Amino acid sequence: MSAFRGLVRKETLHLLRDRQTLAILFLLPVVSVLLFGFAVRTDVRAIPIVVVAPAPDAATRALVARIAESEQFRLRGTRHSEETLDDAFQAGTVRQAIVLPADTEQRMARGERLVVGLVTDASDPNTGRVMEGYAGALLRRWHAERSGQAPAGGVTLLTRMRFNPTLESVNLFVPGLIALILTIVAAMMTAISITREKERGTMELLLVSPLRPSAVVLGKVAPYVVLGMANMVTVLLAARVVFGVPMRGHPLVLLGASLLYVVASLGLGILISTRAETERTAIMAALAGLLLPTLMLSGFIFPLDAMPRPLWVISHLIPARWFLTIVRGVMVKGAGLVDLWRELAILAAMSVALLGVGIRRLAIRLP
Repeated sequence: MSAFRGLVRKETLHLLRDRQTLAILFLLPVVSVLLFGFAVRTDVRAIPIVVVAPAPDAATRALVARIAESEQFRLRGTRHSEETLDDAFQAGTVRQAIVLPADTEQRMARGERLVVGLVTDASDPNTGRVMEGYAGALLRRWHAERSGQAPAGGVTLLTRMRFNPTLESVNLFVPGLIALILTIVAAMMTAISITREKERGTMELLLVSPLRPSAVVLGKVAPYVVLGMANMVTVLLAARVVFGVPMRGHPLVLLGASLLYVVASLGLGILISTRAETERTAIMAALAGLLLPTLMLSGFIFPLDAMPRPLWVISHLIPARWFLTIVRGVMVKGAGLVDLWRELAILAAMSVALLGVGIRRLAIRLP
């Protein structure tokens, strides 16, 4: 029994001396609670919406005014034809459109049932359902005010879900799964690998070789680039063959974005290894600093539009946010370089900055 108490005492003292691990162990639950508490929202706000009215009238103007006053919607103007919306839906600047008939005011004055088209971006099926519900409720209230009929009657909605007509949830989760796998392989494994070398004292042996410190680091992480890209291709093939996940855009755009994201993840992993003293600390830091933000703040599980403003701003610093936008755009929407150049440019800048800073800091700390 005394031997057991001695072992417990030894492990306790060892844990108490490891201040980095202690800090992460106490911070991880706090960060998790805060992220789940603030980021877990199913409501959606500021939905970019347009009103298509071939012949705008008083009823159309009343609808536009009601949309402008709503917190759920952000009015993007009115159009005369639905055909002009393709590029806007593709780029994501418009996510919903209300299509009114040419004689809206006259139909309502005659007491006829009004047929209204409702087009929704369903690349995220969960958000698409919520947006459809919001728009339907708004249209029924508007019709009731204009015609004097009950909100439940008088208007028929012809709904159309763009990009994902059957609302397949697998189209949402496969891109997120790709980001998660690349984060684990590239960032987490890089942090663990370099920290393990430091902990065992073998990193110094590598540094006395003719290679420069930056070349040593790149040599350490190169296998994880190949492994990450191989895993990405495997997931895509399995999703395509087993679940029928679409690939509407050009695969080369997706491969290029994946390579940029792998480089950014490598940079994050190297940065963690510059601070972590033990392999255990590197694992905990990767969980708290990489996996949780990737899950919670990238739009993988919860819509970005539903986040509180501070978390929405912070999400712009998460590479996975931009990567997921690109992957979903290519796979589900069929978007190309013209539509995604902004996200690709931001991801490329993040990749160069993170990898450069990571290698520089590690090279400074190793000699």
